[in-house]
Amino acid sequence: MIRILGVVGSPRVGGNTELLVSEALKAAEEEGAETELLRLADKEINPCDACLSCRKTKECRIEDDFQMVFQKMVEADGIILASPVYFSSATPKIKALIDRAGYVSIAKGRVFENKVGGAMAVARRAGQNFTFAELLFFFLHQGMIVPGSTYWNIAFGREKGEVSKDEEGMRTARNFGKKMVWLIRKIKSPE
Repeated sequence: MIRILGVVGSPRVGGNTELLVSEALKAAEEEGAETELLRLADKEINPCDACLSCRKTKECRIEDDFQMVFQKMVEADGIILASPVYFSSATPKIKALIDRAGYVSIAKGRVFENKVGGAMAVARRAGQNFTFAELLFFFLHQGMIVPGSTYWNIAFGREKGEVSKDEEGMRTARNFGKKMVWLIRKIKSPE
């Protein structure tokens, strides 16, 4: 079974970022994957304080919802990290997640190595390229494999639901979800 986790970094439940990730996950399900959408909106993910205790204990000493989210990331074959643009950047919660996940992953022996992952970003008007790259760099740093799509995994919308009107963005999300499943199958069952 192929498992794909979609992590939505938006504080808006049911917002545009969630809609975009849901579209990718729906396409992945159509290809036979088991999917889960995880919202950070209702989770407490505090920022990394650079204590580096994870190097010794192999765990993050900050007690919040990070441990549960990290475990789901470890168990997934594919990970999507998505964020709306916040002043040309990813949201603080998803940034806190990737900072801490990166450190703990390294401490545990690079647990995300050779998993499949990709970023998604939603913008009202601009900032999507930097936000997309910011999330994408996590996957590259962790030795993960990033599939392409028909364009960058970005879409546009401000008010809830507006992203659905971005036909190219939604189509790109669907293609990305399908490409993730295709690539995971290739990795799990090489010919």
